[in-house]
Amino acid sequence: MTPIDLRSDTVTRPTAAMRAAMAAAPVGDDVYGEDPTVRALEERLAAELGFEAGLFVPSGTQSNLIALLCHCARGDEYLVGMEAHTYKYEGGGAAVLGSIQPQPIAHAPDGTLPLDALQRAVKPDDPHFARTRLLALENTWHGRVLPQRYVQEATDWARSRGLACHLDGARLFNAAIASGVPARTLATPFDSVSVCLSKGLGAPVGSVLLGSAALMGQGRRWRKMLGGGMRQSGVLAAAALHALDHHVARLADDHARAARLADALSGIEGLQLLGCHTNMVFVDVPVARQAALAAHLAGDGIRVSIGYLPTVRLVTHLDIDDAAIARSVDSLARFFAN
Repeated sequence: MTPIDLRSDTVTRPTAAMRAAMAAAPVGDDVYGEDPTVRALEERLAAELGFEAGLFVPSGTQSNLIALLCHCARGDEYLVGMEAHTYKYEGGGAAVLGSIQPQPIAHAPDGTLPLDALQRAVKPDDPHFARTRLLALENTWHGRVLPQRYVQEATDWARSRGLACHLDGARLFNAAIASGVPARTLATPFDSVSVCLSKGLGAPVGSVLLGSAALMGQGRRWRKMLGGGMRQSGVLAAAALHALDHHVARLADDHARAARLADALSGIEGLQLLGCHTNMVFVDVPVARQAALAAHLAGDGIRVSIGYLPTVRLVTHLDIDDAAIARSVDSLARFFAN
């Protein structure tokens, strides 16, 4: 059986055409600023999304961390969602490595951070408090596309309070394809944006951080300090450029397959569908049955993320085709029939 991996869109493997592009890439030492393929990637994304400069880094976690380190100093804080990747899933890096305090805000169901809650979280200029410096949003958030009207209101509010604005746009292109709003428009309200290339776009490694030339100058110094200087990394940037050329529009296929998966699962008795957002389907599985479900699916060559919560996330991506959706539905139906 061909394995099916629904854990995340990070599990994709480079296509043959992408591998060919990687093999043919001209390279140099990027720490010296001499890798032409890396420069082409940084310049292309900066131009397409409306920023002065870009910085190619190994991961989205490092990209977000560099942004936080550029915007905030020791003793500063950033406002961030309680379930945001930058707060919950990046090892507390801003606090551990930057002495930056996160101020988590409870998300509304659509992924927004209510403006009144943000307003209450801003600290006065008083030595008792950390200095509020930054608003960090995420789009998509758990597959949900943030309403653009909200994004504009939130970033306008932040600037009225003297705050900078950062977007964790790991799946920015999913948001653009799903909403029909150009990625540049989604990115414009922010001072910095992190775009991940190894999720839905299917590149093997890397993210690009975007911002002003001055901000990216700071970021380059932080990247070196964090061990993110990758020398002849043009072989990786070539994969990212190939993805931008060939894998953006096809994100619609991932969204369509997720919708079909959700529709089929909604008819399985004993399995509660919680929602479908872009390329992510969320179902409720009692914790007591999750180990048995994982074993059953593994027997059918299917991998899913089973955690300590009832919610299970199923993610479609470049390596999930129509046959994989059909096999997954059949396997889940057989499990819950028993």
